Amino acid sequence: MTLTLYAHPFSSYCQKVLIALYENGTPFAYRVLGDEQSGAELEALWPIKRFPVLVDDGRTTMEATIIIEHLGLHHPGPVRLIPEDPREALDVRLMDRFFDNYVMTPMQKIVFDSIRPETDRDPYGVAEARTMLDRAYGWLDKTLAGREWAAGTTFSLADCAAAPSLFYADWAHPIAGVFARVRDYRRRLLARPSFAQAVDEARPYRQFFPLGAPDRD
Repeated sequence: MTLTLYAHPFSSYCQKVLIALYENGTPFAYRVLGDEQSGAELEALWPIKRFPVLVDDGRTTMEATIIIEHLGLHHPGPVRLIPEDPREALDVRLMDRFFDNYVMTPMQKIVFDSIRPETDRDPYGVAEARTMLDRAYGWLDKTLAGREWAAGTTFSLADCAAAPSLFYADWAHPIAGVFARVRDYRRRLLARPSFAQAVDEARPYRQFFPLGAPDRD
């Protein structure tokens, strides 16, 4: 049975799934998006044309979090990304939603606004996004006290979400020095082999980051 992932290496949500796959050494076929053929295949599977998309034995699964949940159910490995204990799992899912909604989303607002025509830009919305990111950094800095990973001592789904969101958020709206725990946590994520692999695979595409990729990371 072969898993096929439709994804792009530079996409934050695709990196989220790639981290989960690399954590467990899960074999999969990688359909890198970017050409007409792979794009047509993606559209046939998911007309919304958002990615990543996973195909497993004829079953199509969309959305990064759901794909990771699917992998945990059908292709478990040595690293359990969602705890068996339902109360612990709830904490992990909360942090997953936090990173997607309050870090990834405002980061993307800033990035996408920068590629709009000048006359269509939304300075008020960008200012709101920056405010949200500062609030998110502040809350996360307090929450990380005494924690190695997002939800405690164990690497989880929450960290799969955190890694790309904080990686790109710091490019779009730098994490201030006052948020020392967040900065340290971001460094730990970059040192994790699964995320380091995803970052390295995306390096050839850095020229396409609209705000200009910094000479670091």
